[in-house]
Amino acid sequence: MNKQSIHVFAKWQITEGELNTVLDYLPQLAEKSTAEPGNLYYKVYQDNADPNSIMLAEAYQDEEALTAHLNSKHYQDIVVAKIVPLLKERQVMLTHEL
Repeated sequence: MNKQSIHVFAKWQITEGELNTVLDYLPQLAEKSTAEPGNLYYKVYQDNADPNSIMLAEAYQDEEALTAHLNSKHYQDIVVAKIVPLLKERQVMLTHEL
């Protein structure tokens, strides 16, 4: 398994009228994600020109930590079950630092 840290950039385009609902979920998601043992950081940004566009920047110490995050109860309950259905578009890029 690759032990290099993994940096995740996720862009969410929120469906019109659902912004406040998604924003209400983000503090709990960020708190629980940053508490994960393999999390290096978890930051959420909002586009200045389009408030319905959210960017998440996350980093995990390795693939194992990222997999644990994706399988965590809070990720499944908040992101998969509640947020994803409110998105018009979702892009995720897994990267490593050069």
